[in-house]
Amino acid sequence: MRLFLSIILVLGCIAPSFAQGTSAKPGERVYPGRPMHTFSIVARDPETGDMGVAVQSHWFAVGQTVAWAEAGLGAVATQSFVLPTYGSMGLQMLQFGRSAPDILKQLLDGDKQRDLRQVAMIDYRGRVDAWTGKKNIQSAGHIVGKEYAVQANLMLNDKVWPAMAKAYENAKGDLAERMLAALDAGQAAGGDIRGRQSAALIVVRARPTPGQPWKGRIFDLRVDDSPDPLKELRRLVTLQRAYNHMNAGDVAVENKDNEGALREYSAAEKLIPDNAEMIYWHAVALVNMGKVDESLPLFKKVFAMDKNWVTLTPRLPMADLLPQDPKIMERILSVAK
Repeated sequence: MRLFLSIILVLGCIAPSFAQGTSAKPGERVYPGRPMHTFSIVARDPETGDMGVAVQSHWFAVGQTVAWAEAGLGAVATQSFVLPTYGSMGLQMLQFGRSAPDILKQLLDGDKQRDLRQVAMIDYRGRVDAWTGKKNIQSAGHIVGKEYAVQANLMLNDKVWPAMAKAYENAKGDLAERMLAALDAGQAAGGDIRGRQSAALIVVRARPTPGQPWKGRIFDLRVDDSPDPLKELRRLVTLQRAYNHMNAGDVAVENKDNEGALREYSAAEKLIPDNAEMIYWHAVALVNMGKVDESLPLFKKVFAMDKNWVTLTPRLPMADLLPQDPKIMERILSVAK
């Protein structure tokens, strides 16, 4: 009964939410939403079930409004004359097991300015659909493929979204890498007629983590203002991959899996070899495993990068992050000389 009432409450809220600011008296102009023209992709990885959305635009901070995703539910891209309700309401409605195409249709039916919208939505089962209103600024269009959709408006030409679809289908790697390939292809085909400014990428897990939503996000990255946002977004994706390995290493340490921890820390350093933070905590983990000799070259490398790491190190024993052993501390600090 409680679930039924919740469904009625959500569905009952759709009409008033979309009616506000989208209806007008005869002869009255209505502001249709933020003009965030762009190109994007929503997709689901059929092997892992991970879902995501990626976007680039000549508009400041495109990720704040266009890209929506939640673990265990789905992903949404709402663009052209943006109505964020498609993202927030769409994800809410996915909680009740309805398909993304059905939800998108219902939201469009309740939007009197739908001809100005461009929206794509995918759910946790890979069901996907997209909409390009007839009043989108040309070139504009979309392609719905197997467990993905690409969409674009205000493009230089009509080759952008077909290039994105082809690139996504042919790309290798995980979901983030394949979506980046789609964005790169869209830009190479002509991209936004105005140029480029911002980009964003979100990837969420197939299964939700109730009460801990942060655990469901693999990537949540934004480039708000850059002359080459896709290049910067790729850099951030690589950095996030490295930190994902670091986090996995920390979990392995907690589980007394020393071999797994060292494997994860090494993988992180291979991605970002000159990152002092990663090298330092790898060294700390080695000390706590009783591998002081192996840690010293790493400490030496970090201390040479910045002497503040030397100042930090004696503070760690009080926080139980290094052994409270003066002889060990003396050996570590000796490599700073």
